[in-house]
Amino acid sequence: MSAIIDGTYNSRDTGGMPLRDGGTTRSGVFYRTDALAGVTAAGLETLENSPIGAVVDFRTDVERAQAPDRLPAGRDIRVVQLSILEAALAMPADLTLDDAATKALLSRIPSLADLYRGMLQHSPSAFAEVARLIVNPPDAAHPAVLVHCTAGKDRTGVAVALLLDAIGVERAAIVADYVSSQANLAGEWADGMLARMTAMGVPALPAIVEVVTGTPPSAIEAAFTWLDERGGSAEYLLSGGLTPGELDGLRERLAG
Repeated sequence: MSAIIDGTYNSRDTGGMPLRDGGTTRSGVFYRTDALAGVTAAGLETLENSPIGAVVDFRTDVERAQAPDRLPAGRDIRVVQLSILEAALAMPADLTLDDAATKALLSRIPSLADLYRGMLQHSPSAFAEVARLIVNPPDAAHPAVLVHCTAGKDRTGVAVALLLDAIGVERAAIVADYVSSQANLAGEWADGMLARMTAMGVPALPAIVEVVTGTPPSAIEAAFTWLDERGGSAEYLLSGGLTPGELDGLRERLAG
């Protein structure tokens, strides 16, 4: 899949996905991407001419400082920062394997499934806020919402999977969309990220490589299992503060 924003690797529209009750999700409403730090002039033009009026940045302050987003100067796009710390694995550039903290980290690398469960456990209000932005866009002339983190696969992947599941998208399609991030990031992006880690002294252990670059189906399926055990995705969003009316509005905006 080709990125729709030049200078990114993992950008796409969530429109056109099959719904369990028939039909497909609307295009031009809900977008996802990796970080916007490398957006080219052509990519800025795409953003400026797009329906996107709000960008949700799930990264930490450290990640934002290391790779600030590039947004078009031609019009105002609201940026909403919703850091989800449980899923953030970015390490400071000056951290090395000699640091005791780093050694401790490497001795207990969590699985992606564990990261996703932790993210969901600690962030219902943040995910509900994303849904609320889609329902009540801050710019009526540009009502679409774009969500991103660094790779656009984990924090972004869980957010997208959660919201699409809540409005009735077929799970097989959600899983396929999640899995596609690994292929999108393969090559230049993944090689660069792993090279940076190696330069910091972090070994390319299989568990680390999967966390940094992988999107195995089992990881997002584990997130769905966690949600199902607690009443499902819609109930989860309600637990985060989304109202029943807003949940209906989310379905209307994304599913029509």
